[in-house]
Amino acid sequence: MKKVALLATALAMVSGSALAADMAVKAVKAPPVAAFDPWDVAFGSAIMSDYVFRGITQSNHKASVAAYFEPRYNVTKDVQLYAGMSAESISFPNRAAAEVDFYAGIRPTVGMFAFDFGAWGYLYPGGQCFGGVGPGATNSCAAFGQGIDFGGGAGLPINGNFAKKSASFYEVYGKVNITLNDQFAVGFNEYYSPNFLNLGAWGNYASITGKWTAPSTTFGSSGVGMYVSGEFGRQWLGTSDAFYGTTIGTAFGGPFPRGIPEPSYNTWNIGVGFTYKVFTLDLRYSDTNLSKGNCNAFTSDYSTTNSSAAFVTNINPGNGVTAFGSGWCGATGIVKLSADLTAMTNLK
Repeated sequence: MKKVALLATALAMVSGSALAADMAVKAVKAPPVAAFDPWDVAFGSAIMSDYVFRGITQSNHKASVAAYFEPRYNVTKDVQLYAGMSAESISFPNRAAAEVDFYAGIRPTVGMFAFDFGAWGYLYPGGQCFGGVGPGATNSCAAFGQGIDFGGGAGLPINGNFAKKSASFYEVYGKVNITLNDQFAVGFNEYYSPNFLNLGAWGNYASITGKWTAPSTTFGSSGVGMYVSGEFGRQWLGTSDAFYGTTIGTAFGGPFPRGIPEPSYNTWNIGVGFTYKVFTLDLRYSDTNLSKGNCNAFTSDYSTTNSSAAFVTNINPGNGVTAFGSGWCGATGIVKLSADLTAMTNLK
């Protein structure tokens, strides 16, 4: 009996231990999955000494303010849908009140590759038309559905450049940013518009970007970050419509009564930035290879009074002897202070 009792006790201990072990295994639960909130909102504002777009001032080399608002929906952690709007103060030849942009797209991420595909609409409300006048003028405002002429003669006051009431247009784009490591990243960008700036000419812009981000320990524990970045791009342009045509030929070519071949050009910028919390201070140099004469023909600069034979080109003939030249496309320095926030990160 003692042997039976001992055996029974041993079996009970073994089965009890086995049951306890089994219960322990079943009691271990997987860690809770963090709640995934797919919605987010990014927003921010900026003030800059000069609003420069692809190497060309949009604010007549004067200060500009900007703001944006961008709702986002994260389909997964690697796919984001977004739509947004932004606004910038400008100084355009057609006296437009502001630039107002609407855009939308998708941002998929695959490993080190962050893609961005979408469409961007640029609106310039409040513009006026400054064009050719007189019966049958091929570049009259009325002939192009731009309303009445505000120039009181041919073109803008001071220099006679032409500007349509509407400069609004849209682009489609594709971009990729490649994060090589914690410090280095490169990017490639492509934009296309069938009617760039409502000139009647198609536009295609391609660029390559580079960025170096300083190690987080560069400024100790101050929380200040630093980066150096740059871009090289080329803007290709087609032929404008007859609104911007010329009837005067030069030794360089022309005339182009049905529209000028808009000048394609290179642009580049390089700068250094400092970040602190949600703020960024960016100091940048920007330039293009456009001549002053071709810059005047492309931008319809309303402010230039600088006229010389040196500015005569095939698309900027002036009176055939002298022509106006614009400094809107030349070298410029830009100081920009911005604040950028996202609701999920900054408002919790």
